Parts: sequence; C-alpha cells; structure tokens
Amino acid sequence: MSDSDSFINEVSEEVRRERLYRYVRRYGWIAILAVVLLVGAAGWYEWQKAQTRQQAQAFGDAILAALNEPERAARAEALAAIDAPSDGGRAVLALLTAAEQGSENPEAAAERLLTMADSQGVPMVYRQLATLKAVTIQDSGLSVEDRRARLEALAGTGGLVRLLAEEQLALLDLEQGNRDAALERLQRIVEDAEATAGLRQRAGQVIVALGEEPAA
Repeated sequence: MSDSDSFINEVSEEVRRERLYRYVRRYGWIAILAVVLLVGAAGWYEWQKAQTRQQAQAFGDAILAALNEPERAARAEALAAIDAPSDGGRAVLALLTAAEQGSENPEAAAERLLTMADSQGVPMVYRQLATLKAVTIQDSGLSVEDRRARLEALAGTGGLVRLLAEEQLALLDLEQGNRDAALERLQRIVEDAEATAGLRQRAGQVIVALGEEPAA
C-alpha cells in the first residue's frame, strides 16, 4: 500500500471516529434513558410481585384467624370485616361468610351470595357457585320462581355446574309435587357421561327412594 493510500485510510478512520463521537454526544442520552427505564421497570415489577405476595399472605392469615373463632356468629362477623385484595378474594370471602351465616341468618347469607352472583366483576365460576349455594339454603326467603329461574340459567351452561343445577331442579320439582319431572331429570343425570360418581350415586339414591330403578 502506498503512503497516499495509508494517509487516506487514516483520514477516513478519523472521520468515522469523529462522526461516531458526535452521534454519541447527540443521542447517547437516549441509550442511558433506555437503560434507566429498563432497570426501573424491572425493579417496579419485582416490587409489585412482592406486594401481591404480602397481600395474599395477609388475606389468608386473616381468613384462618376468623375461622378459628369458637362461635359461628363470631366467625361470620370476623370474615365480613376482612378486606379482600381482589375480585376472586372477595368471592371466596363471600362464600365462606355465607357458609357461617347459613344456619343463623339464612336470608342474609342468601342475599350476600346472590349479590356476588349478580356482580359482573366476579369470575364466572364463583358466581355459579354462589348461585348454587344460595338456592340450597333453607329458609332463605327466595321464591320458588326465583330459585327455578336461576337454576335453569345454570342448567344451560356446560360442565359439572349444569348437572348440579339439574340435581337441584329435580329436588325443586319434588318440593312442588312434580314426581315425574323429578324422575326424568334424575335419570338424565344417571345416564350423563359428564356426571361424577358421587353425583350419579346421589341421583340413583333419590330414584330408589321414589320407588323406581336407576337406568343401567
């Protein structure tokens, strides 16, 4: 390589280096800001996870403490005073509180459950469980028409909830003296492939008690 070529290469390299330094001085703050934001976001995410864990642990501890109360009324009162950290937590809390209230104040228990069942912010599975629990509470004050309407809505869904609703509808038919309708529902449960062994057994026992034989 000639001296002129070497000189040109050195000049070109210096120009590129100077251009790079100029870009760094002009735009380097963007890279620094990106690093700061990345580190800050990671730290905030970890802090949020730690806060969520602490809230969940405090919520669980409060529930356990409430359930350790010796009297049912005291347990219900302690559960009702707990502040749940999420919609799912509020749903679990409502189910537990209603279970403690059921025998002492069945109307209040049913009202609490149906309020949760009608809340759009609560996950569907909890709303379905609340409805099933509410319609099975004795002396809840719910009319037969209301109970049937809610159960028929559940029977239109899929999975085990549908069959549990059918079971309660069969019992409701018996309560109203409609033996044939109850037997038809119970036989469908016995024959349903999605029915659990326990549910199928319960349905079969009621069929036998009514003087009939469950389907094979």
